Amino acid sequence: MHRSRVSTLLIDVPHAERDAADAFWGAALGVEPRTVPDEEQFTSLPHAVPGLVTAVQGVDDAPRYHLDIETDDVAAETARLVALGAVEVRQWLECRTLRVPGGHLVCVIPLHSDPAEFEAAARTWP
Repeated sequence: MHRSRVSTLLIDVPHAERDAADAFWGAALGVEPRTVPDEEQFTSLPHAVPGLVTAVQGVDDAPRYHLDIETDDVAAETARLVALGAVEVRQWLECRTLRVPGGHLVCVIPLHSDPAEFEAAARTWP
């Protein structure tokens, strides 16, 4: 048995467009963009979407949006989503990137939020 929840909305932009995207999304969502210490590929957009961590992420790929699903068991959640039709496309550290039906990306990541917040929002899976 494991638990998971959607925790993060990421706005992926090519590195060359990062500064403009940070400024745009901060102004569009009415928040002050903040750099993320020790994770230079991310710019946080605090409180932009209630209940979700929201950030701009610099990528070496096309612009897109993707969700992170945090879990207390990355292997079990990855297996659950693969059984539903997702395909694992890469692994980075403890995180797994999946392409889901329809073509969108979803990352399965280890628990990183406040434990009480996770407890309140996570679903339990067999």
